[in-house]
Amino acid sequence: MTTVAPRHPLGAGRGGAGAGMLAGLRRRRLLVVALLVALLVLACLASVAVGAKAIPLGEVWSALVAPTGGENDIVVRALRVPRTILGIIVGAALGVAGGLMQGHTRNPLAEPGILGVNAGAALAVVIAIYTLGITSLLGFVWFAFAGALVASVLVFVLGSVGRGGATPVTLALAGAAVTVFLFALVQAVILLDQQALDVYRFWVVGALSGRDPAVIVAVLPFMAAGLLLALAHAPGLNALAMGEDVARALGQSIPRTRVVGVTAITLLTGSAVAAAGPIAFLGLVVPHVARYLTGPDHRWLLPNAALLGASLILVADVAGRVVVRPGELQVGIVLALVGAPFFVALVRRTRLMTL
Repeated sequence: MTTVAPRHPLGAGRGGAGAGMLAGLRRRRLLVVALLVALLVLACLASVAVGAKAIPLGEVWSALVAPTGGENDIVVRALRVPRTILGIIVGAALGVAGGLMQGHTRNPLAEPGILGVNAGAALAVVIAIYTLGITSLLGFVWFAFAGALVASVLVFVLGSVGRGGATPVTLALAGAAVTVFLFALVQAVILLDQQALDVYRFWVVGALSGRDPAVIVAVLPFMAAGLLLALAHAPGLNALAMGEDVARALGQSIPRTRVVGVTAITLLTGSAVAAAGPIAFLGLVVPHVARYLTGPDHRWLLPNAALLGASLILVADVAGRVVVRPGELQVGIVLALVGAPFFVALVRRTRLMTL
């Protein structure tokens, strides 16, 4: 008597097809990463080559590889290169922070400022200006970062009160309440002091220009720590996306996952806001585009959000230098003008609204 071995319910053919689909998905994701890297390289080249002062491409190249100390060399090396580097790290930080925020809150309209980070940084800045007379960005960058940190901790503590602990809903509500309260204090301070109002207006618009290169050195360690935490946090966020019960069944600690996520968001957003001021729209839309390109897997979504955020902020900065030449339009204004209609178009797509 011949015995027939049982077959897998899916069949060998289906197993092979499934493996082929996974391989195809991986190839597509790698292709997207390659294209985004190429886009970032082009954006960096445009950021270095284009500005209020017209410099021929040959002289831009000469300033980068064989500087002679001329005026064009100073413009390229002392102004445009640091500005480009700042745009890369700020855009990457806000893009990743937005992806984390939307993943934790399960809210397609969530953005990094929902934890009160922007409001906390703004209040610390105006207090530093009003009480200590600090007017330089390098002088109050630490105040902005400290204010962002204190605000996010306050939101997390308030959102954790109660039997259920920190949940997406309680964090969002606590963030909204703290943001309104802190911005009310900001308005009260700037009404008391004209100097505080003038300096604050320049900072709050969000810009890459006029930043001392030392600011990059000051915030870079915090951004690097936030990015490392975010990437290490991606598998836990994937488990959390399937529901808290499933995440617990897979061995995830929900409170620890929340704490790590909030810490990464605070480090990334706080350092970005301290360096460039509050820049709207970026952390809101970039994760949607990254999710559309690579799917909901945060192991791919977060790196792609970093690349997209860096590219988008550089492109917006270059556009701001061109449209009102020889003047400049700050990057925060450009992103706000372009971002609103672009985001309306995005949210009309059902698949981008589903997290």
